[in-house]
Amino acid sequence: MSLVEGPRSYDGSEYGEVMDRWTRTHSLVQLPVVDDRLTATATYEAWDFRWAYVVRYARDYRLTPVERQAMLDKSLLETQTAHRFLIALYGNLPPRMTDLTRPSCAWVVRLVDDQGNETAPTRIEEVLRPTGIDKAYFPYLSVWRQIFKVDFPKTRPDGTSVIANRARWFGLRFSGAYGIDELKWELEGGGTRASAFGPRATTTR
Repeated sequence: MSLVEGPRSYDGSEYGEVMDRWTRTHSLVQLPVVDDRLTATATYEAWDFRWAYVVRYARDYRLTPVERQAMLDKSLLETQTAHRFLIALYGNLPPRMTDLTRPSCAWVVRLVDDQGNETAPTRIEEVLRPTGIDKAYFPYLSVWRQIFKVDFPKTRPDGTSVIANRARWFGLRFSGAYGIDELKWELEGGGTRASAFGPRATTTR
């Protein structure tokens, strides 16, 4: 995985592959009795993912070049202030106990990396009724799962990145009295990355 920003040459046909690349699933199963306490699936809405999503959406819904560019600019700008994940959860606990928006939830979610950084979310929004578009572009969404949009800050108050520049991986950690479940995204090049954000992004084909 790479967090390097900059232009992409997607034409829309690669969306499924890109979505899979930025999506992780893991289950917390307790033994000796097979007990699925929590299964979490999450897509990290990285720069790369967002570019592929916009190009696919623009192709499917016949956006004009101007409309497509406006959608892309807005989506990429959001990556400069927050790390956003779309998260779907299920398990054998009652839904109220896996509702991440509730203070009494059985789980807390944190953004972590291999350098020891751990960051709490700034926003958790439950998606009560995913649209047909949501289900088409994120096939793992279903009525059997609780769905959330979760934002984490990009930087700390001192300006340092919440995901260390030298991190080898980052991930989501779900922890609580029932255990710990983690989703991890491995990073290329020992985590070294650069930002190409600055000039106006232009879609290429």
